Amino acid sequence: MEITLKNITKVFQAKDKTETVAVNAMDLTIPSGKLIGLLGPSGCGKSTTLYMIAGLLNPTEGRILFGDEDVTDAAPEERGIGLVFQNYALYPHMTVRQNIMFPLENIKVPKEEALVMAQEMADLVGIGELMDRKPKQLSGGQQQRVAIARALVKKPRVLLLDEPLSNLDARLRLQTREEIKRIQRETGITTVFVTHDQEEAMSISDEIVLMDFGVKQQIGEPQDVYDSPDNLFVAKFLGTPPINIFDGQVKEGDIIVGGIKVGKAECKDMNVAVGIRPEGFEVDEKGKFALHVYQVETIGRDTTLIVKQDENDTESQRVIVDAQYRIKPGDIVKFKIKPNKLYIFNKETGELLS
Repeated sequence: MEITLKNITKVFQAKDKTETVAVNAMDLTIPSGKLIGLLGPSGCGKSTTLYMIAGLLNPTEGRILFGDEDVTDAAPEERGIGLVFQNYALYPHMTVRQNIMFPLENIKVPKEEALVMAQEMADLVGIGELMDRKPKQLSGGQQQRVAIARALVKKPRVLLLDEPLSNLDARLRLQTREEIKRIQRETGITTVFVTHDQEEAMSISDEIVLMDFGVKQQIGEPQDVYDSPDNLFVAKFLGTPPINIFDGQVKEGDIIVGGIKVGKAECKDMNVAVGIRPEGFEVDEKGKFALHVYQVETIGRDTTLIVKQDENDTESQRVIVDAQYRIKPGDIVKFKIKPNKLYIFNKETGELLS
């Protein structure tokens, strides 16, 4: 089921009549059968967008289409959606089986048929042997699977997940996000997944939609967005460790940082923000870009260097190098910069220049 948002805007009005634009003129097409991650910082409008797709919030302007059907004014129960909340919202007095069957009872599915459908969904999400337990007897990851099974059991056209992993510990988050991707692939259901966690979004999404202050900043396959950010916000939001930003200039086609040429650019001479990904530094004895090593973090295969352009700098940067280099705090290391990990941005607008 393809989802289309046409010029969707949501404005909230406070009691004092002040207005907050939560989502601003959003145009978005979510392809049928894909898992799309809505990603961005808290307050960027991603959950508001999800709730408008679900029908829990009405847009101030714009239209929402499921396929060719305009569902903008349709009630949530008429849209054919399955919704999984952050807190799971399971009924504590019911068993797993009863929780999963509950949506089927609401639409008067015969009990024998509902039992079969509930078991199928429980098996799909890997909790088929837990049907007689109550939610309090389950781990957080198991409760999350019950919530997903309940959302899927009535065969919705669209699955909507609002920060579904935020209440799980690190190990369970990793395991459960892999399960969500598996379930989505096996069912082929169009899925919208809201998260503020970039690693989560990039690891399981077919495409990500990056938002800030209610505005869509960029959409694309995760690696494409990482490799080719449209602006400084996108470049800074994606990546762990984050991209390093230096004050620089473009002079006669050369990108200059701290008086050192680090690359080439096709734009007019101007002051710019220079972004270099942590993995974009290559140790080179002949390199001209020297950095002072302040701290070293060894993580097995790779080593992260916390560095400064000058030992008196207040701000540090992070560089990832192969662990074969036995670099120590206090060293001055020379680098050359990989051209495909180097970006320049307009300092005023944040727009990508090169």
